[in-house]
Amino acid sequence: MKHLKLLRDWRLHLLVLIIVIITEAIGIIEVPVGIGVIMLLPMLFAILFGLVFYFTPLVKDRQSKHAEPIITISVTLLIAKIGVTIGPGLADVIAAGPALILQEIGNLGTIFLALPVAVLLLGMKREAIGMTHSIGREPNLGLIYDKYGFESPEGKGVTSVYVFGTVFGALFYGLVAGLLATYTPLHPLSLAMAAGVGSGSMMAAASGSLIASYPELESQIIAFAGASNLLTYSTGMFVSIFVALPITEKLYKVFRKMRGGTPD
Repeated sequence: MKHLKLLRDWRLHLLVLIIVIITEAIGIIEVPVGIGVIMLLPMLFAILFGLVFYFTPLVKDRQSKHAEPIITISVTLLIAKIGVTIGPGLADVIAAGPALILQEIGNLGTIFLALPVAVLLLGMKREAIGMTHSIGREPNLGLIYDKYGFESPEGKGVTSVYVFGTVFGALFYGLVAGLLATYTPLHPLSLAMAAGVGSGSMMAAASGSLIASYPELESQIIAFAGASNLLTYSTGMFVSIFVALPITEKLYKVFRKMRGGTPD
């Protein structure tokens, strides 16, 4: 009965359809800012329009509750799409060898940098596990939802980071990529590989800034950034499951004791 009520909620489906049509019509907006490029993607507009509709009489409590399980379903479909994308490139992924492990070192940085701040300084509890075990993109949403549940503190933590990264992540990566390309001796192709952090929007923003600085390397930048993103998608889930999440759980308990509390 619950699933039938969700399917029959015409108001929810109509609002989602309207948001999709509007955001796709807007498309991608590129805003040059000094040495970088800010890329405003349809996903960002969809979140903003959703927030606006939420505070209007168009969205009632019924639509808000029905929208929650759809998020999990959408993430499941997205992960399936990622798996299909990874499959044909498995041979190249395996051939990369030790580079696979090095590719994921950056993701582990969120644990050692952000988790102490979240627990020791801000006093956060288990939501900090979801927030800091990775950069919190699509595969990580699926992992946390599957292990802890959408309504869990960990689930709410990873969701908040995902939304924050969607709104501000592309802006940050676009500006940082332009800054590094202009004022450091790092090769643009190495920066292109660094752009593949497992987020399509962040990769696109960083690549756009690099291409603006090195238009003659456009095809190479796109190729390196795309390959890097594929590797991150391929290995990121395994690193999160077997390395990042266990480390985050253990460090969380240590930091909670240091703060004088007991692990939840």
